[in-house]
Amino acid sequence: MGQAGKALKRVLETYKITQYRLASELGIGRSNVYRWVNEVRDPTAETVKDIVDILRKINAAAAEEFIQLYLGGNSIEDEDKEQFLDNEESD
Repeated sequence: MGQAGKALKRVLETYKITQYRLASELGIGRSNVYRWVNEVRDPTAETVKDIVDILRKINAAAAEEFIQLYLGGNSIEDEDKEQFLDNEESD
């Protein structure tokens, strides 16, 4: 699980989009967005498309970053590893 949830979490935080707003725009309960962001459940492929469409409506840059993070480019796991290694070196 997780790449969509990790990408979505980062985008929502970066662009200050609330889980409630995304859920409202998607016409679903906030608990669904919570489950994706916390990697309890993955959104379906159709839902990922809907997320992109709504993010474009809210903030086009957020949508593009979500796509980039979800489909490739800067791997979230690689960035997490780099942060961990940086923290280890400074200790």
